[in-house]
Amino acid sequence: MRPSLRVSPRSLPRAVSALAGLGLAAGVLGAVPASAAPAAQAAPVVGYHGSAEETEANEAFFDAVLTSVAEKRAANPGAAAVTVVYNASAAPTFSAQIARSTQIWNSSVTNVRLQSGSNADFTYREGNDSRGSYASTDGHGRGYIFLDYAQNRRYNSTRVTAHETGHVLGLPDHYSGPCSELMSGGGPGTSCTNANPDARERARVNQLWVNGLAKALEKVNQDR
Repeated sequence: MRPSLRVSPRSLPRAVSALAGLGLAAGVLGAVPASAAPAAQAAPVVGYHGSAEETEANEAFFDAVLTSVAEKRAANPGAAAVTVVYNASAAPTFSAQIARSTQIWNSSVTNVRLQSGSNADFTYREGNDSRGSYASTDGHGRGYIFLDYAQNRRYNSTRVTAHETGHVLGLPDHYSGPCSELMSGGGPGTSCTNANPDARERARVNQLWVNGLAKALEKVNQDR
């Protein structure tokens, strides 16, 4: 498996584009060609561990969603948790996986809730892309998760969907992690079917959205 192609936040304005990749496309783990390996040894496998650009892209997506949430928070400042709204109408093939991913996250964390609806903070899309699945934002409080057909046939589709949704909630990739970590993405290989965040990932999302709630309420108060 190889990493998705990314647009570096350093090479383009942050508000223009940022991609949060999964490392689930074919190729993140690549074998060294046989001609480059000793004749009597198996070709080594090289792991992909992400980059500073990916970290910035993940943060950009999270910040964009927070901006959108803050703008809508004025209508309901007293809610106990932040609600992030999504629209999955452009990804009908993956409706079951998106519903399951939503259920997984909503049962795993308490400070943010995913909800299907209009005026969405992000959308799901589907299609063919050589980069595999990825999360992308325009930096203006809107973004989308793209689900690639080929990748979702090769890997557990609910894991792919929940992993990408994890980027929306603020989690970075951690390809070197075990299968028990949702954000290890394709690192553990195609046999990994775990679609649930581990305890540390759940705690991190809750921590991020406690701060997100505070930021949203702060913006509401400033706008009054």
